[in-house]
Amino acid sequence: MDYLPVFLDLRDRRVLIVGGGAVAARKAALLHETGARLRIVAPARCVELADWCERTGAEYLAAEFSAGHLQGVALAVAATDQPEVNLRVCRAGREANVWVNAVDDPAASSCLMPAIVDRSPVIVAIGTGGASPTLARRIRAQIESLLPQGLGELARRAGQWRGKVRAALPELQQRQRFWEDFFDSALALRILGSTDAPASRAVESAFEAQLAAGRAAGVQGAVWLVGAGPGDPDLLTLRAQQLLQQCDVVLYDRLVPAAVLARVRRDAERIFVGKQPGRHRTTQARIHELLVEHVRRGRRVLRLKGGDPMVFARGGEELQALTQAGIVVQVVPGITAALGAASAAAIPLTHRGVSQAICFVTAMGEAAAALDWRALAAPLQTVVFYMGVAQLPHIVARLIQHGAPPERHAAVVERATLPDQRVVAAPLAGIAAAVAAAELAAPALLIVGEVTRFQFQSHRGAESG
Repeated sequence: MDYLPVFLDLRDRRVLIVGGGAVAARKAALLHETGARLRIVAPARCVELADWCERTGAEYLAAEFSAGHLQGVALAVAATDQPEVNLRVCRAGREANVWVNAVDDPAASSCLMPAIVDRSPVIVAIGTGGASPTLARRIRAQIESLLPQGLGELARRAGQWRGKVRAALPELQQRQRFWEDFFDSALALRILGSTDAPASRAVESAFEAQLAAGRAAGVQGAVWLVGAGPGDPDLLTLRAQQLLQQCDVVLYDRLVPAAVLARVRRDAERIFVGKQPGRHRTTQARIHELLVEHVRRGRRVLRLKGGDPMVFARGGEELQALTQAGIVVQVVPGITAALGAASAAAIPLTHRGVSQAICFVTAMGEAAAALDWRALAAPLQTVVFYMGVAQLPHIVARLIQHGAPPERHAAVVERATLPDQRVVAAPLAGIAAAVAAAELAAPALLIVGEVTRFQFQSHRGAESG
């Protein structure tokens, strides 16, 4: 984090603006909304700024900037088109311990002014560290379209009711649960969707009823089995992202990347329960115990798994264990690794006249011997092997032994959807050697089938063997 975002209370504080043009006028109008007392310094000022100063009574000093103008100032804005003046303001600010923002000049700034989405008292600030104000404005436009105008009214209501909720629900966990349920409620949606403030008496009555229900319900646990997708955090489902912010504790696997964990609410407990191939760190039975234990403590438990929780992730076993314990489970699907890898590598899993079926298999452990290798070696299909890199020579030998032609095309996708993704493609007979030469390692998937010939050029990190 290059900059710490903060919100300044500037009410009745002196703020200095150096500059007399249109940019200074825009900054003056923005800062005036905060309740700051403005001092504007410039040898001359534009008509717009002159009219604005007259309307608002802002102090104007017709002078060149000097360090003395910073006396009693909490924040300064250098809004001139002269870099040397902006730099002088910043240097004087540092000596006087005053934060200075030089408009569109990060090098001459000790603080930066963000792009702002205003739903007061809800404020969203967007910064790019000065790299691209235009990008910040584009992000602001996108967020503006997502946040309803009623958000400010909802925040004001919540602020008014905080004391009442604290008195009714003395336990912190119960209050947090109540507020999260409240913001999903019909009453909250009613306030959000109203162009005018809803009638206070009706809203108060509805809120009282909701609070009474929350008090009676107490703190109840919940558990979600959630798919984290193939790796790229932008491929999380919307529901998964919502639950990452609602859970009290998250139990996560080895294949869940740090970028996904970074989206979990900051105060949630994180418990690693992953298993390394051939080296179990947490037994499956212990995972079941942890899930039941935390739910019965009234906690909302997020069981986070790479890919989809019900595809080679033992989600069915966890669902069974929780159900047998009398716990209701919600399953949230994720993009399974096979779909993510194929799309990221631009490999169509089906293609007219080439592949009419898809088969997902794992060749790990004793179960590999029970696979129908003759069926897996059949033409006109695509077979995706999960966790197959360590067993790659064995898989290739079995497929060829049971009828797959050595020249059948195959590809291995390593770290699918991530920035360092790599793809190695080769005929089946040579894929193991090509992967060894490229030093690919887990997590990676093997895709076998003629569809890998159609590996298009829009993917990242392609190599050929």
